[in-house]
Amino acid sequence: MDFTRRDALILGAGAATVALLPVQAFASVSDDAIAAFTGGAATSEGGIELTAPEIAENGNTVPVAVSAPGAVSIMLLAAGNPNPDVCTFNFGPLSGSQSASTRIRLAGTQDVVAVAKMADGSFVQTSSVVKVTIGGCGG
Repeated sequence: MDFTRRDALILGAGAATVALLPVQAFASVSDDAIAAFTGGAATSEGGIELTAPEIAENGNTVPVAVSAPGAVSIMLLAAGNPNPDVCTFNFGPLSGSQSASTRIRLAGTQDVVAVAKMADGSFVQTSSVVKVTIGGCGG
């Protein structure tokens, strides 16, 4: 089968579109989850600490810890996973500290995002890039 230059350009453009589509779709889903959590309110930086490894050798169990003094609830997101919302921690008035830790599954190298709702109704956000060498969600 002979390919013309036009066929090669069309094939290349189609492959590029297919390759970039899932990344944009996942980013949109995580942005939608943040908007739903915040009610569309703007988030600021600072006041929240996210501890995650820079490199995770296995994406099946990645340890993550989050702390936000004065927070009412904290939401964790894995932006590159098929289902990005990982968990939400809620803190009551008798909570000793507003911190939590867990292990999450990551499909590959991606951003882990933490958003906290503070007691005064404001929202703070931070993120950390985790490089995964072996994927956890079918990778």
